[in-house]
Amino acid sequence: MPENDFWDSRYAAEDYVYGTAPNDFLASQTHRLAPASRVLSLGEGEGRNAVYLASLGHKVCAVEGSRAGCDKIHRLAAVRGVEVDVVHADLAGFLPDTATFDAVVSVFCHLPPALRKVVLARASAALKDGGVFLIEAYTPRQLAFDTGGPREAELLLEPAHLVADLPRVRWEWLQETERDVIEGRCHSGRAAVVQGVAYRLSR
Repeated sequence: MPENDFWDSRYAAEDYVYGTAPNDFLASQTHRLAPASRVLSLGEGEGRNAVYLASLGHKVCAVEGSRAGCDKIHRLAAVRGVEVDVVHADLAGFLPDTATFDAVVSVFCHLPPALRKVVLARASAALKDGGVFLIEAYTPRQLAFDTGGPREAELLLEPAHLVADLPRVRWEWLQETERDVIEGRCHSGRAAVVQGVAYRLSR
């Protein structure tokens, strides 16, 4: 099944399969964003993180390859009374403007290694100097938990992958940890994740 067909099928459910509350790690790091930051969210899914950030007063561009996902982002934004710029695009072809965003967010956005390198390089370039990059993703240790995320090991992230793929940032925090991830019915239970906070170096 093509990637976007898979996500369209998953997001076609009436409920929000990853819930409507923001990712815990993201919520814990929003103090790093200046007021009214321009934020790029990669692989936004059903909108929970973008809508949350918009509710804090940020200007959010949410990129999602699934049409069903985009529809849910619009729906959740309307319910919460906020505006989100929703871009229906495959990340392989999405080219954000250079030095445009104050922050880039990647929450459980798992990509094949070659594509991941391209997307992260573009994300780094899209950040303004000093802009913040926030990420949480599953590590290969997640396969033992089976509580969410890809089943293909190559799609899972090691801290070293992030260091290699984002050379033009300064990592303030980069750590693998285990925690309970309770996000709707598709992320539910103990999980092995990598969490990172990085700042774009001056050009």
